[in-house]
Amino acid sequence: MASPLLLIMLVIIFSSNIIRSLSDPRATEAALVCTNKTSSQSDRQVYVASFLAAMDAISPLVARQGYGGVVNGTGNNTVYAFGECMKDLSQTDCNLCFAQCKTQILRCLPFQRLTRGGRLFYDGCYLRYDDYMFFNESLDAEDKTVCGVNDFGGNQSLFKANVAQLVRNMSVEAPKTDGFFKGFVNRGNLTVYGLAQCWEFVNGTSCEKCLKDSVSRIGSCPPKDEGRVLNAGCYLRYSTKKFYDNSSTTAPSGNGGGSRRVAIILAATFSAVAFLLILAFISFFAKKRVMKQKREKKQLGALLQTVNKSRLNISYETLERATDYFNNANKLGQGGSGSVYKGVLPNGQAVAVKRLFFNTTQWVDHFFNEVNLISGIQHKNLVQLLGCSITGPESLLVYEYVPNGSLHDHIFVKKNVQPLSWEDRYKIILGTAEGLAFLHEESKLRIIHRDIKLSNILVDESFTPKIADFGLARLFPEDKTHISTAIAGTLGYMAPEYVVRGKLTEKADVYSFGVLVIEVICGKRNNNAVSQNSFSVLQKAWKLYGTGKLGEAVEASLQGNFIIEEASRLLQIGLLCVQASAELRPSMSVVVKMLNNQHEIAQPTQPPFLNCSSSDISPLNRSGTPYFQSDSYTQSSGNDMTDSFIEAR
Repeated sequence: MASPLLLIMLVIIFSSNIIRSLSDPRATEAALVCTNKTSSQSDRQVYVASFLAAMDAISPLVARQGYGGVVNGTGNNTVYAFGECMKDLSQTDCNLCFAQCKTQILRCLPFQRLTRGGRLFYDGCYLRYDDYMFFNESLDAEDKTVCGVNDFGGNQSLFKANVAQLVRNMSVEAPKTDGFFKGFVNRGNLTVYGLAQCWEFVNGTSCEKCLKDSVSRIGSCPPKDEGRVLNAGCYLRYSTKKFYDNSSTTAPSGNGGGSRRVAIILAATFSAVAFLLILAFISFFAKKRVMKQKREKKQLGALLQTVNKSRLNISYETLERATDYFNNANKLGQGGSGSVYKGVLPNGQAVAVKRLFFNTTQWVDHFFNEVNLISGIQHKNLVQLLGCSITGPESLLVYEYVPNGSLHDHIFVKKNVQPLSWEDRYKIILGTAEGLAFLHEESKLRIIHRDIKLSNILVDESFTPKIADFGLARLFPEDKTHISTAIAGTLGYMAPEYVVRGKLTEKADVYSFGVLVIEVICGKRNNNAVSQNSFSVLQKAWKLYGTGKLGEAVEASLQGNFIIEEASRLLQIGLLCVQASAELRPSMSVVVKMLNNQHEIAQPTQPPFLNCSSSDISPLNRSGTPYFQSDSYTQSSGNDMTDSFIEAR
């Protein structure tokens, strides 16, 4: 089979030699920008499949409405694509321009190590794809100014003045007229023509901002006879030649009929190349799927024997009835690996039943961890696994029911829960530390949780904390100093050495615990900064520690109901746990002694201040309605990271 790269080269050569039709779709390339981003070999191959599917899905949208956005794929291999034609083109010429655009964007396809995005500007249409949600961008670092090659041969001063007047007019008028304006300026018998268009996803304010930026950039082009500004959110062009209004409104006759033939040829060529590329990857995906199934079968086979011989086995039908067939009224919550429902067993015992998501590649590992690692461990500060079901249509895990919700509910949600007193917070911090010390040092197995955070600490009626969700837990070999592993957890709680180098030790849990301590006492999220002038909760605690005013960090609702010296001591312990150097962080057994006043508290060094933030994105067009479509894209509501992707909050 020919290599995919060779196929791409052939189609580029073919498409670049097609004769232009008499009808002008303005399929003249203004600029091609390929974005450089690091990706792994496996990511590239899956990413290509997502890319091809996105390209197939975007054409009908552009053909129907002149623009379209598509999201295809999941996790690290999601492709976001957008295309649009200039609004003065006929639909026939729009289709022709976009068909050619699709063949040429293949030059950015990620067969080399560092290509994960690209944008192609034609004078008649635009196409962009990337691995992140760019639909709301109007300006970015890849914006370009492209000037003509020939100087204007007449009155230079008048020419520059006319260009300046024209682009100013367009920048003012286009935002008022649905993001599109074309026109000319004629003074001193010298005419300059221009066109400006904002892409459909850019609202009026952003359109105005984008075009104002274009005006400032285009000033570098005169005395060249034409110039273009190619921004993330808009296109602006001037020329001494009238380049617009030369698009036919109907299918042209005679030689112009070739435009439809060329469009059909180009579309068919792209489809053929896409088909051949997909064939080239079939063997890779088939092999990967077979290996995955073998691994899962091996793991599940071992689990079946373990479950069937133990008290853990509970029938799927029993758990269905216990949860009223997973009625939404019984839903307790949803995390990165599954949904949790309250249920009542036939003996009257209340339980929490987790349904694992099958659309994640980690569900077998998650199930294996919970059953194989945690089922034999019992501690007052660990949620107990009571059973599981592995023979039904989906895998279920059954835990003890903890009625008082999670720390996240009490500190940040605060709906239908009572505020936590200082005594409760102290008790929760101490109990969580004791649970981690048990996992790290006292149980028969040395276990790293990897996802300690507020939502994974549940509290019972007496506010005793219980560590939950061991789906990301790792068994730590006795003869190892650390484990090198793929990154998994929740950004903001992860230790710097783990994020940067994948180096996993118990000190990663210690770091997460330190963040949790500071959040519980301050009542604020870590890494919640939304600008460079905002402090994360770690920065705030460190700054107050330096001034000897740690007591000021305590949540305002507790004022007057806690001992300042005690709060300062707990915050100092938290700062010890979040030190940038893993070697300087105390073990959890030492943390327990510090909390019980049985160990001296050292002076902490500076935390790493790993600030990350993002906001939910719901891109709209100027009419206020979503304009992209996808069968696989869903807006994430969590901050979990699996072994294959990261989501920053």
